[in-house]
Amino acid sequence: MHYQHVCIEALGYSLPSEVLTSEEIERRLAPLYRRLKLPEGRLELMSGIRERRFWPVGTRPSDGSIASGRMALEAAGLDPAEIGCLIHGSVSRDQLEPATACRVHHELGLPRECQVYDVSNACLGMLSGMIQVANLIELGQIRAGLVVGSEDSRPLLEGTIAALNGNQSLTRASVKPAFASLTIGSASAAVLLVHRDISRTGNRLTAAAARAHTAHHGLCAGDHSAAEQMLMETDSEELLLQGLATGAATFADFLEATDWSPGEIDKSICHQVGSTHQRQMLEAIGLPLARDYATYPWLGNTGSVALPVTLALAVERGFIGEQEQVALLGIGSGINSLMIGVDWQRSPVQSPAALPRPHFAELAAPHSPAP
Repeated sequence: MHYQHVCIEALGYSLPSEVLTSEEIERRLAPLYRRLKLPEGRLELMSGIRERRFWPVGTRPSDGSIASGRMALEAAGLDPAEIGCLIHGSVSRDQLEPATACRVHHELGLPRECQVYDVSNACLGMLSGMIQVANLIELGQIRAGLVVGSEDSRPLLEGTIAALNGNQSLTRASVKPAFASLTIGSASAAVLLVHRDISRTGNRLTAAAARAHTAHHGLCAGDHSAAEQMLMETDSEELLLQGLATGAATFADFLEATDWSPGEIDKSICHQVGSTHQRQMLEAIGLPLARDYATYPWLGNTGSVALPVTLALAVERGFIGEQEQVALLGIGSGINSLMIGVDWQRSPVQSPAALPRPHFAELAAPHSPAP
């Protein structure tokens, strides 16, 4: 996939203020930890995630998406009437129907001629939405499009804790599929794409590559249980192994599509799973850890919004600068992978007035910055 006319014009994001640390999760899992004699500190040690965030009870996914979308529009100074397509790309939705994008469209005051729909593709939902909007712009069908999403981790994480404490038959082996569910966090993001003729940033989306290794679709699956709890089972070890293979194969296609070499990639943003995934993925594709920006230590795995939120923070905090080639390295259960190349120049990033601070203090390494 090649693009000549598409720019990432602005980014927006929203973060919840309620923090849940890995230490607190382990305290809430004390009955399970005592029975199975699990060592404390295991969750953070294995994932590299110290904390994640919750939206207030009763918050709808569209609430965060409206806020993030408004921030992106204001940052770009773009008239909402210019938006020809709105996509809501997160796993979390307000309801099955109508599309969550409908309320976002209404609250943002977007035009009636705008296409409005949801996209569901696990952790790739927002990136898939970006490609759909990019295609519409490249074909000349629209001049600008907005992709938004908000993930709400509270139902999954609280349901998992309740299920683990309530199941007395669990063993150290059978508890493993629930581990990934304890790393999930909440956040919201928006990406505004425009035709380069109306862009003020020149952040041109140059090319993209996608792969679908769907023989592994059963390695991570989430749904509501009979008790209406949101639960997810993940074969973390096999998912990591097959995910790395899928990512490496996609990256080879990505280099061909962009006509870049690994050494010409100035910065990268990976999907935010955890420390092991970040390190091994970058090693597998030959990119240095120091050029990759990470938010998982204090946001956890925020699903479809993880990569765009991290991109927004990387730009806002100066990690990504002018005239840099940036690789967006997406991967999601399925297993699917989507990687996008951007010739970055500059971008306004509208951020919340009060950015939540992490509940830990340390010197920020380039690859794992504290907010």
